[in-house]
Amino acid sequence: MKKTLFTILCFTFFGVFACNSEADLTPAGGTGNPADGSNLYPSYNTNPIAADATGMGNTAVQLAAKIKLGWNMGNSLEAMGGETAWGNPKASKALIDLVKANGFNAIRIPCSFDQYLANAATAKIKEAWLARVKEVVQDAVANDMYVIVNIHWDGGWLENKCTEAAKSATNAKQKAYWEQIATYLRDFDEHLIFASTNEPKVTNATEMAVLTTYHQTFIDAVRATGGKNAYRTLVVQGPDTDIEKTNKLMLTLPTDKVANRMMMEVHYYTPYQFTLMDKDADWGKMFYYWGATTRSTTDTERNPTWGEEADLAKLFKSMKTQFVDKGVPVILGEFGAIRRTNLTGNNLSLHLASRAYYLKVIVQQAKANGMVPFYWDEGNIGSNGFGIFNRFNTSVADSQALNGLLDGLN
Repeated sequence: MKKTLFTILCFTFFGVFACNSEADLTPAGGTGNPADGSNLYPSYNTNPIAADATGMGNTAVQLAAKIKLGWNMGNSLEAMGGETAWGNPKASKALIDLVKANGFNAIRIPCSFDQYLANAATAKIKEAWLARVKEVVQDAVANDMYVIVNIHWDGGWLENKCTEAAKSATNAKQKAYWEQIATYLRDFDEHLIFASTNEPKVTNATEMAVLTTYHQTFIDAVRATGGKNAYRTLVVQGPDTDIEKTNKLMLTLPTDKVANRMMMEVHYYTPYQFTLMDKDADWGKMFYYWGATTRSTTDTERNPTWGEEADLAKLFKSMKTQFVDKGVPVILGEFGAIRRTNLTGNNLSLHLASRAYYLKVIVQQAKANGMVPFYWDEGNIGSNGFGIFNRFNTSVADSQALNGLLDGLN
């Protein structure tokens, strides 16, 4: 998700529809991309080394089982204009220590790279920025935490260009960036996981085929650098990271010469009116409450009309059937709901209870269906924010939401 600190932007409208649970994950075929645009930039795989299996012994399934609960360091290293441009302080070891101390053993670090180029003509990333990303990764890995590094929205250079017309140039940039990122971070063991992109905008089978080439380029670029990257677990994203679209459109996966080291990723912000919507529209109103036990008896027009427990269970089950049961773990890379502290009295109390219950049910259902949950936290601890931790004084700012997440593990 791409959001400024105080403005929530929804790029995907998550719906609940019938799912095709019988899809066969047939390999896409081939290990390279004939239209990868590889002549546009120089190769950055300048010092490939021999494969090194040291510290890389777990398969994707085994690794997924080790991740208890994940947290997103949102609106920081992916912030357009610089790490602090969206209102957060620089990420610190103290923050990571706080996250670990409060029950999370994994961090997803959304990253931008396109804005940090030393030379746009050659797609050369500034070494100082690669070093900064490595510093944050090191702080987490040193804490025995698992880390996912992705290329996030990053100005939309990939996410908004899943088209045949853009395929060649986009693949060229994907290859150049991942050769550099993978080489720079190559020495980390299996605690570090790479993810191809974030929320790629795909609406049909043609665009899905283009996205698959971007994932293939990512996998090939990482593997070619050698060392521990020869065995690193890699994550590819479904279309829009939307569960229903993924179930219908992601019928093939990119190929990998290393078996059992791939995960896939979806996000969950359903129902939109409860999780993201911050003002009423002519087509519908905001939901303040969620769940069978936390509906309002006095403010009934703000109760949800869709997207509650049964719909959630059905969607998560579809991911288990299509991917988990076939040996491909599913990362629930983002989920959450904004905190509506503009409410007052009993309405506020019930809303906050609904939100905590929502988070609990998501974690419960994710675990029940073999999915690995990563809560979306963009640092905003005020109204319409997701923040659980105060990043300025490194303290817990929303214990009710935190407890909801942790309760889901029990």
